[in-house]
Amino acid sequence: MSPDSQHAAAVPETLVIVPTYNELAGLESIVGRIRSAVPTATVLVVDDSSPDGTGELADRLAANDHKLRVLHRTSKGGLGQAYLAGFAVATAEGFDYVVQIDADGSHDPAELPRMLELASTGADLVIGSRWVTGGAVRNWPRIRQAISRGGNSYARFMLRSDINDITAGFRVFRGEALRALTLDGIASQGYCFQVELAWRAERAGFAIVEHPITFVEREFGESKMHARIVAEALVRVTGWGISSRLHRR
Repeated sequence: MSPDSQHAAAVPETLVIVPTYNELAGLESIVGRIRSAVPTATVLVVDDSSPDGTGELADRLAANDHKLRVLHRTSKGGLGQAYLAGFAVATAEGFDYVVQIDADGSHDPAELPRMLELASTGADLVIGSRWVTGGAVRNWPRIRQAISRGGNSYARFMLRSDINDITAGFRVFRGEALRALTLDGIASQGYCFQVELAWRAERAGFAIVEHPITFVEREFGESKMHARIVAEALVRVTGWGISSRLHRR
């Protein structure tokens, strides 16, 4: 084996999971930005049978990019189930690092090299955090900021968590840590899925680092956040918090 091929073999394998539902307008842009930030990464688009043609566009992009793959799901199963499907691929194929990122451009892929570096130097989970020193949000109305801050504060209190941005969706898992995490029984979606996954990692004793990011409101498409998702998070977090306290007693 030549020195060049030995070096290539030593490059850690990264899987970037991009869940999509009706993200036609912004998909090509986010895939390009991910490719620029982490050129060696494999990008996995997990499409929930988008009626706007997102899945078909992903297929066309993948035809010209051997590091881009598409997983078509037959129905709109939600963010949580889409990520679990992506995690199953990551686990089965032994990726070294696994990235969660939104398809709408709210998360800047340019932060990934630093986040991957943190994962390579001891962090089991790196969270791109809006609510730590250096973090920020841009173009969000005050009501959205209040919901996010309030939701994080409530979840931290109920779950006795030290994670400042426990609802954040921009994350890097070390592959070995993700494979050790118990994912059985996760049924929550969206906002709540992110809380449950981070809380499970925290309870498992993972080394968690929050990396400050600037979250930018989407430029294309419509937000998937709605009252039912917020209500689900409130009910589930309350239940987990009460159950945890009762078990401690």
